[in-house]
Amino acid sequence: MSPTSTQRRHTVVFTLITAAALTLTACGAGDGPAAPAGPARTKGAAVPTADVVSSVTRDEAAAKLLPPDVRRRGTIGVASASGTLPGAAYLPDGRTLVGGDVDLTDAVAKVLGLRVRREVVGWDAILPALGSGKYDVGTGNFGVTEERRRTIDFVTYVNDGQGFAARADSPLKEITDLTQLCGLKVATGGGTTFEATLERNRPRCAAAGKKPYDVQVFGDLGAQWMSLQQGRSDVLMSTVNGLRYAVTQQENVKFLNEYRRLDVGFAFKKGTPLAPAFQAAVNRLKADGTYDRILRKWGLTESAIAASRISPPEIPAPAK
Repeated sequence: MSPTSTQRRHTVVFTLITAAALTLTACGAGDGPAAPAGPARTKGAAVPTADVVSSVTRDEAAAKLLPPDVRRRGTIGVASASGTLPGAAYLPDGRTLVGGDVDLTDAVAKVLGLRVRREVVGWDAILPALGSGKYDVGTGNFGVTEERRRTIDFVTYVNDGQGFAARADSPLKEITDLTQLCGLKVATGGGTTFEATLERNRPRCAAAGKKPYDVQVFGDLGAQWMSLQQGRSDVLMSTVNGLRYAVTQQENVKFLNEYRRLDVGFAFKKGTPLAPAFQAAVNRLKADGTYDRILRKWGLTESAIAASRISPPEIPAPAK
């Protein structure tokens, strides 16, 4: 039997959430029956297709801030993580990368009069590669932290953060204190701010006389969701924007709440001369309305920033 249009659409959405997440490693107690093994069911929302970039024009003032060698060559080398929408993910053709990170990068390049040379790179390889000079800039929803600021410069473009999701039958409603996780299995990505937050706060359970939570580290975002759907994990900790998007695409899961916020930025090697130009370009996009159009397209309006900044201090974590 040939697939219906609805079935094909569901396949597209699941591909974007799971199979396309294979290169990303990021940022409820299961008392009910476990979800059946196999792919998560999806709700079939369409991928946004509005063109919000092609009308962007070069801004001479911003372009003049570029280093002379970059202006001469006219290109910018971008290492991009392909994970899940709304950040960046491949369409089912396996060639077309779409998402908020993609549109924002392309729009900034147009403001600066540059062509993008984009290479999709494993998330955990991007920051180390910047120091070698292989790429000029990296994108992958990189949160600005004090640890990263020691070796990386950032130009902020959205404000995202850390949040939680659970199965729809979980008794959890929100996580306001990490001791609520004690005794649970928490899925997250390896090498991320999520894993660091969980490991740093694990002793709180013992201090409260409770059983520690189990941090389940996955290198594959699709595997995190599958573990949650099948009841092998009680909670999933990931990016606020990623979680909010994913629960609109999958059945049997719910977004619990934000835990903390972090600024997110384009990443560069420490001491880069590119930061002032990128900052000016982001602020130009804000001024002409392109920035807001891109965020609306990808459902990121709540993550808008007032102005782009260069390597701002890390937003403090909650006390609990």
